[in-house]
Amino acid sequence: MEPSLPLFIRNTQEKFHQQGYVILPQIFSAHICDQVFDHLDEVVQSGPGSRRLLAFDWCQALAKSLKSHPFISPLLGPTPIANQCTYFEKSPDQNWLVALHQDVSIAVQPNAAATQLGISQKEGLSFVQPPVEILEQLVALRIHLDDCTPNNGPLKVVPGSHQQGRLSDPMIAKLRDHSGEISCLVPKGGVLALRPLLLHASSKMTLPQRRRVLHFLCGPRQLPNGLVWHETI
Repeated sequence: MEPSLPLFIRNTQEKFHQQGYVILPQIFSAHICDQVFDHLDEVVQSGPGSRRLLAFDWCQALAKSLKSHPFISPLLGPTPIANQCTYFEKSPDQNWLVALHQDVSIAVQPNAAATQLGISQKEGLSFVQPPVEILEQLVALRIHLDDCTPNNGPLKVVPGSHQQGRLSDPMIAKLRDHSGEISCLVPKGGVLALRPLLLHASSKMTLPQRRRVLHFLCGPRQLPNGLVWHETI
């Protein structure tokens, strides 16, 4: 950690390192969020979301803005890239829960190295589960396009669980019982940064409120062992 960084940024880095997540309010204005809604209306026709948004210029511009933001860039490491953007929408018509888990897959080009790890296909993208050393370098950045409240299915995390590597089901239950879960309540235009290995879950919404999120995955520009990102922005 650079001692010359402003105190707020150093404190944010320290919290992110220890707890595996940090909430950064007011990164984007309500006006920008409303512009994103217009773009989403054009490209997301139905269902709870999409994994293919990084193909669009407006989404690439958002990714670049995230990577260069003075509060966010210190969390990402040198020369970071955005590899994927996923859109999630919870609403009264699309209401679901997600059990406590870690995110352990990345989108890569389907070459020989990826085939050795075992490829799964989602929306035409090739996903693999890379070694934990790669997963530990990744950062997810979730732009909240609506206020995230206790009633619209917020993300719940187990602080510090990202430091335990890949976890078995018994270890997941043990860590949850030991550390508890915290709901991440993020205002409209705020960003939730988290390590994909951090245990996280979400419940169904209990009031008819929309919860729309853009989830960017960032990591180092180069992957080891012959793996190649699906795309890099």
